[in-house]
This record gives sequence, C-alpha cells and structure tokens, in this order.
Amino acid sequence: MTSISTFDITKEPLLDLLQDIKQGKIQLVDFQRSWCWDEERIERVIASVSLGFPVGAVMLLQQGNSDVKFKPRLVEGVALDQPPTPTALILDGQQRLTSLFMSLLSNQPVWIDQGKRYPPLQRWYYIDILKALDYPHTDRRDAIFGLTANRMLHRLGEAALNCSTPEKEFESGLFPVSQVFNFSQWRSQYCQYWNYDRQKLALIEQFEATVIKKFEHYQMGLFVLKSELPKEAVCYIFEENNKRQSELTHFDLLTSAFAASEFDLRQDWTQREQRLATHRVLRLLKATDFLQAIALMVNYQRRTEALNQGSDTDRLPAVVCNYQDVLRLDLSQYQRWVEPITQGFEAVARFLHTQAIFDADDLPYPMQLVVMVPLFVILGETLKLDWVRQRIEQWFYCGAASGIYSRSRQSTAAKDLIEIPQWLNGGEVPATIQEAELFAARLQNLVSSQGAAYRAITALLRRDGALDFLSGEPITAVRYFQQRIENHHIFSMEWCKQQKIPRWRYNSIVNKTPLTAKTNKFLGGKAPSAYLAKLEEQGMSRQRIDEILRSHLIEPTTLHNDDFDAFFEARTQALLSKMGRAMGKGLVGESLLENGNGNGFHPKIFTDYQAGR
Repeated sequence: MTSISTFDITKEPLLDLLQDIKQGKIQLVDFQRSWCWDEERIERVIASVSLGFPVGAVMLLQQGNSDVKFKPRLVEGVALDQPPTPTALILDGQQRLTSLFMSLLSNQPVWIDQGKRYPPLQRWYYIDILKALDYPHTDRRDAIFGLTANRMLHRLGEAALNCSTPEKEFESGLFPVSQVFNFSQWRSQYCQYWNYDRQKLALIEQFEATVIKKFEHYQMGLFVLKSELPKEAVCYIFEENNKRQSELTHFDLLTSAFAASEFDLRQDWTQREQRLATHRVLRLLKATDFLQAIALMVNYQRRTEALNQGSDTDRLPAVVCNYQDVLRLDLSQYQRWVEPITQGFEAVARFLHTQAIFDADDLPYPMQLVVMVPLFVILGETLKLDWVRQRIEQWFYCGAASGIYSRSRQSTAAKDLIEIPQWLNGGEVPATIQEAELFAARLQNLVSSQGAAYRAITALLRRDGALDFLSGEPITAVRYFQQRIENHHIFSMEWCKQQKIPRWRYNSIVNKTPLTAKTNKFLGGKAPSAYLAKLEEQGMSRQRIDEILRSHLIEPTTLHNDDFDAFFEARTQALLSKMGRAMGKGLVGESLLENGNGNGFHPKIFTDYQAGR
C-alpha cells in the first residue's frame, strides 16, 4: 500500500445497507461464525434504532483486489439462486446487521439459535404503539417483543396476543417491525379498518413521526477498509476487532488466521463434526473442545521432544490448553494432528460406550473427554491391554468423583496428560487419583442429575447390569434402543412427604435409580411394598423381584417392609462400595503387596508393549 490511510469513515442509510445485503452486494467473509444473537439482544438493537440511537459502527472490506480473495457467503436470511460477486464483505457488525435485516427486511420470521441442546426459535417482532409513544416513561425495550412463528404470544396470567392477520394487528395496537419500510401501505389498511377515526389517525401519525421516521432516516456508521489491504492485514484487523471472548471464540480467530493460508477451518470442522456426531456421546462436542485437544497434543509432543533432547526437567515446555495456547496453533500443527485427534475422539466414544455412557448428557465432565483424546493418541496400541484400560477407568471415575475438573479444568487436564503416561510406565500415581475422595455425607447430598459424581454413579449402575423394575430388561439395552431412561425415585416423593421424610433425603441419589418413564408411571406414588406386590400379582416371582432390586444395589427387605431409613443406610454403603471399587480406593493395599511399587502396574510390560516387543 502507498496511501497513508487504510480505511474511510462514512455513513449510509440503514435501508440502503440492508437492501445491498438482500441483493447479495454485501456478504460475509465465510470464516466468520454463524449468526447467534438471542431475543434480548435483537430487541435491544431494534429499540435503539427506533430511538435513533447509535448501535455501533460496521466494518466493511472493499472487494477488487485480486491478491486478496476470501470466500464469501450470504448473510443469514438471504436466499439467492445465483449470488453475485459481492462489492464488500462484513468484517465487524455481522450480528447487528443480520438481526436488523432479518427483522426489518427479510419478510420472514427471525431464526434464533439456542445451541445444540435446543431447536431454534422463530420470532416475528412487534412494537406496541401505545407503549412506544409513552417513551421515556416506558422503556422502549418494553414496547418491543417477539411473537411465535404463527404470530401468537402466550403470557402467564394474561390473555393471548394474536396477530395472525393484519386486522388482528390493528385491534391489538401492535405494529409488525417487518413492515417498517412498507409503512404507508400498512397505515392505509390501518386507517381503512378504523374507518378513518380521528383518534386512530392522530395516534398513527404520531407513531409515524416519532418511531417510523427514525428507521427511515437512520444512518449507519461505516469503516470501509480499502481493497488494496493485504490479506494478512485484513486478518489482523478482524482479530483485533473481535477479541471479546464472550462474542468470539478461539475457533473463529484461528479460522481467520488459517484463511490467510487458503485453508478453510470452518469447512474442515463441519465435516469432522458430522463424522463425530454419529456417536451420541459426542453430539455436544464444540469446535473449541476439539482445538483444545489438539493444543494439548501439540504441547505434549513439544515437551516429549525437549525431554528426549536432554532438557532440564524444570525447563521443559508446559503442557497447556488455555485460550492463548490454542491461538498459537499454526496450520502445520493443526494438519499434523487433526486426523489422529479425530480418531482419538472416536476411540474415546468407544471406551465410554463400554462404561454405559451413551449420550453427551451422561458424561460427567466434558473436559475429561478433551484430555482423554490426546491420551489415547499417546497410548496407541497400548490401549488394547486390559490392565491399561482398567487404570484409565480408575482415573476417569476418580476425576468424576473428586470434583477437581469443576475447579481447575485446564490445569488439571494438562497435569493428567503428563502424569498418566508416567504412571503407566511405573511412575507415581496421578494426583487426580491420589486426592480423590467420596464420603457418605457428600454422596447423600448428591441431588442434581447434572452433577459429575451423580452421572458417574448412574453410569456404573447401568454398566454393571441394572435391570428395569417392570420389564426386567438391562437398562443398557433399553438406552441403546433410545428409550427414555431417567433417574426416578425408589421411595416416591408423595410417600416420603406423607412420612415427613426430609426433602434432601428423598431427593438424594441414594433414593434414585435409572428406570424407564413407563416403569416410573407404574410405580406411581405408591409405597414400595405396594408396587412390589403389584409386580407379583402380574406374575413376577419374589425371587426375580429381589434379583432386579439387587441389580440396583437395593436391599430387597427394606423395600418390602417400607423401611426408608434402613434402605437409605444400606444403599449409601452399597453405592460407596461400588464407587470405591471403580476409583480403585479399596485395592490400594493389594496393589502394594502384589507389586511392591505402590501403583499396581508392571512397568516393564508396558514399556515392552509400546516398543513392540
């Protein structure tokens, strides 16, 4: 570049800007992430424009430089069979422009992304005319709200709003934001509907003057980057203007960095995401999780190379996976490890399946998933040894039970990735295992099904053969065929309340177990003795009933006698014992006696196996 300035500052009418978006003259740089604003933000930006307030400048990149080619894509909501070559690309302001385009000019309901867990919402946005005119006594945001795709709104304790026809909009006094640039036609129908009533005419004229005109005359501030800027400069500007972690992830920033080398990270991730999503346990995997696993692998490999070259232990490169370390990944590192890490995720999914963890909602800590992947890549064929897999299980349940991954996720992941291979080679037991504890009091206070220890215990019950009370089928088989399994009360809430049993006791995991929804309905609010008797009436033998109960670590006599206190104490001890075995805490003495090294492993076997001997 020879010019001093790299950009121009200007402004443009909002309508012209949105029309250029609709015609495809202005598009997005393809490496940007998808539109993701929620309802509150959309309502806020509409409110600001309706008041003529600034919503922030937009940054555009002029097109025309043959040396700077970014793949463009249309703004969400734009549908063109043959998109033209854009004259400008949006570098900053995507969320604001997309929100305004979809709500004001697309003539379609606005799609609102709720993440992978929930389906997207559809909203038509409206302005309450009377409330809008009451500004500043009424906050303008309170005058703007979204109706469902069928233009309805149900509010608790209030009559439903129905704007399914223009006539109902007129009656409700609600103006559709999608008609803001077509106001004259809507106003004409409004006046006809009210037979040109003077009060209605005065109202709509005031609304036009104070609200609609704000939209029609709104000017959007623009920073226009000149087309002669080199690609590296464009990526740098994009990163510097989007370093808000709440708005932009390290995946988005790496996408822009890799784009300078003609590599489409977003497309590569989309293909891998589809491949990994065939495993339900990975269905909530995020691109950032994937990159963290690669960063851990890269840093571990760097540390290993330094160690092999004789570096001092205290000078070895750190194994980390925080925000900055992910951003330091270069394209060659990504391409070196992306396929091994992808296969590592698939191997972890298979391992988790053996633990009856079939779905993402069954996983105790997603961060454990991230550290297991590079660990599995490091171990390679060694994973086929039974004793190695048992030790991985031990670490997994210790991490879930201890809660350490809820306190310091990234540092714990890095530490475990260093310590576990050393441990398997005869070194010290990892701190995650040494420090893991689970006491009766803590177990009894586990009430949230979202908790890691709660999910780990439930997985163990499924894995070790828990049977459904009603059908007698293994819970693993029922879950495999995607029947709904949830943790239900053994002593029902209704019965417990009648017996004055404290809430924390009857909602504890001790009083819950995985069952089908159908079985839970069968149990109803009855006393255990009553629903067990009903099972016998239907032909199930007492012996079979007791066998099924024991598969859930329930002492049968406590249920037959409706003895909650005895049940609670016996099952607490049984669950602790099961979790203790999974954590390897009850076998430490045996390991010390058998192997003499305090960790229960045979280091020479492990080393020989890795070396192919």
